[in-house]
Amino acid sequence: MTPTAAARAPRAGYPLTEATVYFDHPVHAPAEHTLNIDFRNPERGAGARVAVELSAQTARALAHAILETLDAVPQDLL
Repeated sequence: MTPTAAARAPRAGYPLTEATVYFDHPVHAPAEHTLNIDFRNPERGAGARVAVELSAQTARALAHAILETLDAVPQDLL
């Protein structure tokens, strides 16, 4: 998956060029398994990364919210 996205940290922003989605053990989330999304820009080094760990329920809610939002956008804006 190659998103068009950007990340914003407290002091810097950078373009994101890759996203990896997988289901595995989380690093920080209090769950045994999570849907993990790593947004990255490898050209900017290891620090140019935003990681998200979501429970299955939260991941499904996010997916539905994304689809509902896109469905509400006028076609000429897409």
